[in-house]
Amino acid sequence: MATRPRVSVAVTIDYEALRREPDLEAHDLIAYDATDQLLVRRAAELRDNFSGEKPGDTVVIGERHGAITLSLVLPQEQGGHGLTGVRVFQDTLLNERALMCNAARLGLEGEFPFTREELGRDLVKGAKTVLLQLPKSLDELAEIAYWVATNADPEATLIAGGRVKHMTLAQNEVLSRFFTTVQAERAERKSRLLIATGPVDDPADPPFPVTGVDADLPFALHAYGATFGGPTLDHGSRLLLRHLPEIAPEATRIVDLGCGNGSLAVAAALARPTAQVHATDQSWAAVNATNATARWAGVSDRVTVTRADGAEAVGDGWAELMLVNPPFHAGQVVSEEIARTLIRGAVRALAEGATILVVYNSHLGHRAVIEREIGPTQQVARDRSFTVVRATKR
Repeated sequence: MATRPRVSVAVTIDYEALRREPDLEAHDLIAYDATDQLLVRRAAELRDNFSGEKPGDTVVIGERHGAITLSLVLPQEQGGHGLTGVRVFQDTLLNERALMCNAARLGLEGEFPFTREELGRDLVKGAKTVLLQLPKSLDELAEIAYWVATNADPEATLIAGGRVKHMTLAQNEVLSRFFTTVQAERAERKSRLLIATGPVDDPADPPFPVTGVDADLPFALHAYGATFGGPTLDHGSRLLLRHLPEIAPEATRIVDLGCGNGSLAVAAALARPTAQVHATDQSWAAVNATNATARWAGVSDRVTVTRADGAEAVGDGWAELMLVNPPFHAGQVVSEEIARTLIRGAVRALAEGATILVVYNSHLGHRAVIEREIGPTQQVARDRSFTVVRATKR
């Protein structure tokens, strides 16, 4: 692959000032890593320190807390590159909020020199450089690669980076379905970049949303690349749904926290024809997947889907029944605190005497948290992997 000669690039924004807030924070979690820094440095080298850059030429996908975007847009006197019109896509709402918080923390105010876009044609149309934090999911990578290959400038460069311990040859193979050249660069500081150029002729239609059926469900599931679990019914949700008919059968205001592909929300709506269901998830892919699942199941008039952090979009005391299959990871970070934060935040939205039904990995100690935060708790079901409990708000 022919590239421009490397130039000396110094990017020295105040990375130590960045925070993960309001994303999960802990003493051993930081808001940037070597991949963020490597992506920006390599992009500057390939584009001669962004000489001649026009607004909209650069796109950032998979930004987590702002390290990439802010390195690009902060003025040069603050160690950035002073770019404008940078387009950014972040699947999770907390990552979006962290970017905005860090932008303010580093002095950006008023009209920001970047725009947030949804994943699709408008995000990457005509882009010359696309910087990508490699996603965990190969399906998500394929969805992103498709949009870049079919809508960015034909001479565009996709620079994808990740921590070496999370990278596999399968990522190269996915990119090779959409680009004629995929080059892995030498690892630096435990991070590595993949450089993809030359879109293939007539790549396959976008593979998303995808659809799946399950014998235990009277409807099809839909999913986008970043939808957790894809178009399948995960084991925990399956166990919960077996007991849903007997739990608070009179409830007509139901909330599904962390709706994913919509399996719980749509099943509840179909099982209770008079119920209104409010499904929430902070993932763009999950919200779109649940909307698609509800639409094809014919219940979109009774299932409201909101991109939100936990129960923040649900009115005080609105929920008579809440269904929760909490996540255990945020990106590559695995933590029990994610689920516990979700449970604590649910209290306000529960009506007095309301029921919350939670499924979780059996080895986790969530029951004590549920009983302390919500109220009296009983085990509904348990198998080798999962436990389902119900609690009544005291």
